Amino acid sequence: MSSIFTKIINGEIPAYKIAENDHFIAFLDVMPLVKGHTLIVPKKEVDLIFDLESEEYKNLWGFAQEVAKKIKNAIPCVRVGVAVVGLEVPHAHIHLIPLQKVEDMNFKNERLKLSVEEYTEIQKSIINN
Repeated sequence: MSSIFTKIINGEIPAYKIAENDHFIAFLDVMPLVKGHTLIVPKKEVDLIFDLESEEYKNLWGFAQEVAKKIKNAIPCVRVGVAVVGLEVPHAHIHLIPLQKVEDMNFKNERLKLSVEEYTEIQKSIINN
């Protein structure tokens, strides 16, 4: 059974894409902790991040680094935090979260409810940086 991320990768579910190449995709989280909260996902469906082949694992982090720099340039923040949780979707992924304070990365926080216009504005801002 395909994960929700595989459905996004295959275009079956829409997403606010930030970056993409042959192996990885970055898109805005639809239940963000803060504006600019982005997910980095390998296109290969693997449940656990540490089950990726070594080269693919390294390349995933390189891709995440590129996206994190775009986020940092687009979203006012002190830094971009990184989290790998892996419990909510059975498909390896990295959370990139613009931070003002460490509490911004608390997954128990209430998630933002953004409009389509807000998502689109954030998406364009990150893509253009």
